[in-house]
Amino acid sequence: MKNKTYNKRKMLVVFVCATVIILGLAGRLVYLMVFDAEYYQKKAEDLHEREREIKAARGEIVDANGTVLATNKTVCTISVIHSQITDSERVIRELSHILEMDEKTVRERVEKVSSMERIKTNVDKETGDMIRNLELDGVKVDEDFKRYYPYNELASKVLGFTGGDNQGIIGLEVKYEDYLKGKNGTILTTTDARGVELDAVAEDRIEPVAGNTLQISIDYNIQMYAQQMAEKVMEEKQADKVAILLMNPKNGEIIAMVNVPEFNLNDPFTLNTGADGESLSDEKKQDALNQMWRNGCINDTYEPGSTFKIITASACLEEKVVSLTDNFSCPGYKIVEDRKIRCHKVGGHGAETFVEGIQNSCNPVFIEIGLRLGVEKFCDYFSQFGLMGMTGVDLPGEASTIMHKEENIGQVELATISFGQSFQVTPMQMAATVSSLVNGGIRVTPHFGVRVLDKEGEEIEKFSYDTGNRIVSEGTSETMQMLLESVVSEGSGKNAYVEGYHIGGKTATSQTLPRSANKYISSFIGFAPADDPQILGMCVIYNPQGIYYGGTIAAPVIGDIFENIFPYLGIEKD
Repeated sequence: MKNKTYNKRKMLVVFVCATVIILGLAGRLVYLMVFDAEYYQKKAEDLHEREREIKAARGEIVDANGTVLATNKTVCTISVIHSQITDSERVIRELSHILEMDEKTVRERVEKVSSMERIKTNVDKETGDMIRNLELDGVKVDEDFKRYYPYNELASKVLGFTGGDNQGIIGLEVKYEDYLKGKNGTILTTTDARGVELDAVAEDRIEPVAGNTLQISIDYNIQMYAQQMAEKVMEEKQADKVAILLMNPKNGEIIAMVNVPEFNLNDPFTLNTGADGESLSDEKKQDALNQMWRNGCINDTYEPGSTFKIITASACLEEKVVSLTDNFSCPGYKIVEDRKIRCHKVGGHGAETFVEGIQNSCNPVFIEIGLRLGVEKFCDYFSQFGLMGMTGVDLPGEASTIMHKEENIGQVELATISFGQSFQVTPMQMAATVSSLVNGGIRVTPHFGVRVLDKEGEEIEKFSYDTGNRIVSEGTSETMQMLLESVVSEGSGKNAYVEGYHIGGKTATSQTLPRSANKYISSFIGFAPADDPQILGMCVIYNPQGIYYGGTIAAPVIGDIFENIFPYLGIEKD
């Protein structure tokens, strides 16, 4: 009897528990179906929806005249969807053959169970069309864009290039990324439970928005000619590298920037030295690529040598510690404290005026006027001229000036600084500063970016740059124009002379550190017309072999370029 009562109670407990569980499940089901229906419907849709990205066409980069310097090529990405493949052996066979890929690699990717597996990217459109026409189940051919540079090595270190995701890596490509990149689109397709796309269900498509066009100040014709000249002098002098800069000294627009050896923008990960990159470790290869991509005009500093005498002369004239008729004597050296600092002319220049001193590029003359100016005033002018900061050029990675702290500058340091040694600047800084000293005395910001255009060629935005800060008086600027014109007509820069034109300029030959290595940097900065500068050119030759004087090997380069581009620019003989 007791057992019977116990069993009834046990069954009642089981029944109650079962009822509670069932009611709980029913309640949960009602909750899910009524209150959480939208959430789980969305989850179900997500399981049956597949999203593919449509890359946006990157905006073009065009030169001052509209010549396209960077554009796009249509390429394809080949992918497979494992659940949709009906004949895997055929897919493997066809893709291996057409894409010229190892069959084992293709098989691994085709047989991998994933929602979508990429087989190969950057496939040319003709090959992509060939695969599409085979109508292989489970094989997707998506059109994409690859950056293309019509002129390969032209202005490579200025333009820069993009990575596999079509995003800028160096140069203008990264600086103006936000204008060029565009906005990607998407394709949304629906699949059944097996992952097979349903043809009856229309796909959702958000169209990509192409990037905008960037117009820059570089002139393709001038850039090409300057690059050819740089390559020629580099080969003739067996130099390590050569840089050429051409800019408008009035507004800072850069017309050409050359850094040879350049590299192929369409193959930026292949070393231009001829070295076998495959034999290098990953770290060493990356270091070599970084060096290849460096833009020496803005990324690297150097001792400017005698071209810096333009800055010293301008400061001393502005401060009135020297006049054009001041007399000097050069015995071939000058004693400063306990140091004997030599002139480049061993026998000395003898008696000379300040005008003759700048024509002769006489070190003792500039040591003398630098000492007259004094450390404090010299540092003030160094800052006033913009040499302590950066130029603001619209390229990433600009280096700043390497200069002594004022408290560490003694008489010997001041003497060497006065003729361009014991500190370092970039070629871009020298070109920008000299431009500002000879254009009437107004500091300019060197730049490439001019404006942004839409796909119809209509202007969206015009860039503006800081100008207007006066760094020397108009009178000092006019005096420097005259002095530097005499350097080319009568002095050390005569190899830059072009018949029928008044050209101003200054030569330089500086020795690199350590001095014992006997390596030199030869350079020349010139501008024309001398009394109303419209073009400024700079050539820097690193470690030339044989004759290495700037007046002998760098000045003729700028003279040749000027002679050929003056008619093109509409600069008439005077």
